[in-house]
Amino acid sequence: MFRILRDSFWGQIVYHASGKKLFQNPEERPDFVLPEKYILNHSSLAGDTINRKPSGNSRTSTDLPEDLSSDIEKTGNESSEDTNNENADPSSGYIIVDWYGPDDPENPHNWPIMKKVFLGAQIGFLTFSIYVGSSIYTPGILEIMEDFKISQVMAILPLSLFVVGYGIGPMIFSPLSEHPKVGRTYIYIVTLFIFVILQIPTALSKNIGSLLALRFLAGFVASPALATGGASMGDVFSYSTLPIGLAAWSISAVCGPALGPLIGGAFAQTIGWRWTIWALACISGGACAFLSLFLPETSTATILYRRAVRLRKLTGNQNIRSEGEVSLNSMTVKEVAVETLWRPFEITLTEPVVFFLNSYIALLYACMYTWFEAFPIVFNEVHHFNLVESGLAYIGIIVCCIIACGFYLYFVRIIWVKKLEAGINMPPEIHLVFGIAGSIIVPVGIFLFAWTSKESVHWIAPIIGSGIFVAGAFLVFQATFNYFGGSFFRYLASVFAGNGLFRASFAAAFPLFATPMYKNLGPTEFPVGYGCTIIGCICVAMISIPITLRIFGPKLRARSRYAN
Repeated sequence: MFRILRDSFWGQIVYHASGKKLFQNPEERPDFVLPEKYILNHSSLAGDTINRKPSGNSRTSTDLPEDLSSDIEKTGNESSEDTNNENADPSSGYIIVDWYGPDDPENPHNWPIMKKVFLGAQIGFLTFSIYVGSSIYTPGILEIMEDFKISQVMAILPLSLFVVGYGIGPMIFSPLSEHPKVGRTYIYIVTLFIFVILQIPTALSKNIGSLLALRFLAGFVASPALATGGASMGDVFSYSTLPIGLAAWSISAVCGPALGPLIGGAFAQTIGWRWTIWALACISGGACAFLSLFLPETSTATILYRRAVRLRKLTGNQNIRSEGEVSLNSMTVKEVAVETLWRPFEITLTEPVVFFLNSYIALLYACMYTWFEAFPIVFNEVHHFNLVESGLAYIGIIVCCIIACGFYLYFVRIIWVKKLEAGINMPPEIHLVFGIAGSIIVPVGIFLFAWTSKESVHWIAPIIGSGIFVAGAFLVFQATFNYFGGSFFRYLASVFAGNGLFRASFAAAFPLFATPMYKNLGPTEFPVGYGCTIIGCICVAMISIPITLRIFGPKLRARSRYAN
């Protein structure tokens, strides 16, 4: 718990405000013993620094793991032999900071399992508190139309702009989270705090113009969790167990928009549409308060950068650098800007694997958002549900998603985790098997929803159809995310940022024409029949994407400059 509090947002504030006397790191405590590789060839170090003695159970330099100790060359000659040190960069003379051995507790991959679960739960809570903001607004659309004297399309636009905002934001925030001096936690907390503050003027909006602007800004600053959350899971979970972390994260991403209409419906029906925004402020505010206290930094580049700063201060040796620092120091400001801000666009547009899977994911995501328009037609107009009852219809999506997650984790354990743990090399294309299965399930759910949405058919039938669709979409999402994780692990935040932009672009556009599409195409007996059928037929055509990548994926990855 001490390390969690120390590395949290408020822990870092207390640390710096106290002059680094509270929440100290190992290198700042009197019992710390400097590993020998940082002492070699630096006789100018102060004697009291080199000769610090251990106390208690602290690890001495002779206690270093064999694989690290064997790399240290014993020498007292202060010469240019830094170039012979395996921890020094041959061209620059830098000593590269690394972990203090394979069991270093500061390495996120070495965290106890309960700490990893706690981290995953926080990322899930953060993701939910943002995603719920997209759909929590929708039950109040009719009241907004009356208050502001606007059309239905105009009333839906704040939903679309919110989604556009959180699609654009990761293109900036996600690459910044990979910067060693920034990291992930600061971006999460600062942007979430701004998001909470923006809900106040949003709830008090007097006209549609201010509502549109504030919803876009809220979506923009809310965006880091929606793309970088997957990268945070990659920080702490090993390659073999990453599918488990991503699956848990995805569940929260589904629960957010699915529970939004239920929560928003309860407030819109009893108090008014403005309280849907106040409810969002309470949810996201609670997340901000909790995470600022307990969300630790997970970025390896940032953790090692901070360690390098402390070691430089401890030793006085300015040649001690983290690998991220060395990379940044070799680049100009322009090159850094291009590398960090352009990278998500470049990977998305130049990598065929990423482009086609992003297109497919975007379509599935857009289908889910069209249901924010289809569900009121089916359950309010056809089955005469009130707002709360209509919101409860989304529960079927969550239930089926959890069931699909259970099956997915069971089979991924058999065909992926166990084989990797046994030392069998598994290509990331194996995940696309789940993508193919999910792509077949998806249109089944869409067609069932389309042609059971009539008054003479029990309301449970379209709910089952929507659940089947989401179960299939969940498998496609997991296949895609894990395929990206296995193929582009070093640039995962940038890859997810590009994926988020694709998803948001489609999801923002579809709700704007969904209602006219359903009502104009009909037929009267099945009000969403032809509209959903068109989407279902497109999904049938998209089945070819995971099949093609399952066959040709290795060749495409071999040509990539970004793939692992």
